Formats: sequence, structure tokens, C-alpha cells
Amino acid sequence: MKNILVLCTGNSCRSQIAEGYLRFFAKNNAEIYSAGIETHGVNPKAIETMKEDGIDISSHTSNNINEYMDVDFDYVITVCDNAKESCPYFPTNAQKFHYNFPDPAKATGTDEEVKTQFRGVREMIKQYCQNFIEKNI
Repeated sequence: MKNILVLCTGNSCRSQIAEGYLRFFAKNNAEIYSAGIETHGVNPKAIETMKEDGIDISSHTSNNINEYMDVDFDYVITVCDNAKESCPYFPTNAQKFHYNFPDPAKATGTDEEVKTQFRGVREMIKQYCQNFIEKNI
């Protein structure tokens, strides 16, 4: 079974959304983890946005990359430039992938405008994750 790590700055939005979709598309064919170089807690708007698409990430936790130093990952996916550039040395032979998704936590405007931005990023991550699983798992 393949081990996949999704890495972001705070493990609160983009990596949590990606973890949810990777689990969904991989079914039981991969172990999915997510972590941050910091931990900010799971963003409630990320939980709400995923729930709209039928995926429950409300039990996810915000984890620090140091918690997974002993896991032999096959794939590491960074979902923001900051994580790619700032990640401490991570001993792994994993194949690395990177896509800099916009940060929905920085969305501004009315409540509906913020929700629209979250949904847009969610759809980008959903498509990326579906393609990733189809090609790699």
C-alpha cells in the first residue's frame, strides 16, 4: 500500500481538503496523511466547504511534519510554495509533487464571496487529487 503525505504551511485548509479528496479517490488503496510545517488547526470553512461536496473532514487533526519522520512515504505533495520552500529536511525517498493552490483562508469580502473562493479552491484541489490518484495509484 502506498503512503501519501500532503504538506502545507499550517495544515488547516488546502492540505486538509487534499487529504479528504485523496482518501475519497484512493478508496482503500493508499494511506493518506497531511501535515504542516506549523499547525493552525483545521479551518471550519474548509470543513463546511467539503461537507457541501459530501466529504466529512470534521475529524481531521492539524499535524506537524515532525510527527511523520518515521513514515516511509511513496509520494509527498506540497500544496503551497511556502511549504515547498520552507520545509525542513525530510528524510524520504518519496517522489515529490508540487502545486501552489491559492490560500482560501486569505479570502476577503462578504461571507458569500469568501465561500465562493473556498469552493473555487476546493474544485481545483478535487481535480488535482482525482488526476493524481488515477495516474499514481
